[in-house]
Amino acid sequence: MIDILEQLDAVQREVSRTGETVRLQMTRAYRATPEELWDALTDPARLARWFWPTTGDFQVGGSFQLQDMAGGDVLECEPPKRFKVTYGGPNSLLEIRLQPGPSTSTELELEHIVTDIPAPGAGGALYVGPGWDGGLLGLALYVDGLSPDHDPITFADSPAMLQFNEQSVRLWLEVVRASGTTSEPDLLEAAQVSLAQFAPGATL
Repeated sequence: MIDILEQLDAVQREVSRTGETVRLQMTRAYRATPEELWDALTDPARLARWFWPTTGDFQVGGSFQLQDMAGGDVLECEPPKRFKVTYGGPNSLLEIRLQPGPSTSTELELEHIVTDIPAPGAGGALYVGPGWDGGLLGLALYVDGLSPDHDPITFADSPAMLQFNEQSVRLWLEVVRASGTTSEPDLLEAAQVSLAQFAPGATL
């Protein structure tokens, strides 16, 4: 059973907009070393256990592809500290940074910068933020020890995950609202689109 609020509260979220560019940053601590997290984030066999079936080579000049989803190119890579990739297109840049924490813990920073996102202000954060919440949750479950029969594709459509997604959308709604970058009507419209994507059937 997932403690939805505990998992969501474990993440710090920020959003900003400059011109046509929206920037999301998320930070979470994990009970794992940077090396352990690096392997979980860049080894396709491990990614398939907690995130999504993935093929590719996480080295500079390499590329990756999520099954039936986004792919990208590896632009920068410094094991086990950071990597930067395109994600779904050249106007979408994803960077992951790992910093050693107390004992064997690690702080993960995720930064996603998207240009020309189809939403006013920083409302576009609602289109991608909940997805990354799900990813950070999957990584936490992996670090804590997933059952051998865990399937991330099936889990993504489970009632527990849909409830998690709904609460994530509501959190991102408040984060974007606090940024002051988006009018209330545009913000609510983006939130409804996000709910339809991540938690079908849910309403504000």
